[in-house]
Amino acid sequence: MKPINDRVVVKPAPAEEKTKGGIIIPDTAKEKPQRGEVVAVGPGKDGNLMTVTVGDIVLYGKYAGQELNFEGQDYLIMREDDILVIL
Repeated sequence: MKPINDRVVVKPAPAEEKTKGGIIIPDTAKEKPQRGEVVAVGPGKDGNLMTVTVGDIVLYGKYAGQELNFEGQDYLIMREDDILVIL
């Protein structure tokens, strides 16, 4: 996959299976992860260079990006502006 303009492809982290206290979370109560690894980065837009690079672990907004299933793996395609912080 090669994103265009200021788009970034992120592989979301798996949803939490247990709470810190050891309680198992059922599938219906799991929250959508807001953390992931950048797997592809576009060239930028209007001469602006991209801040994120492949391999960065990032936090993004709860409803950010467009979901995509590619070769059996789930990804999110989002604008770089949807990324809140690089960890």
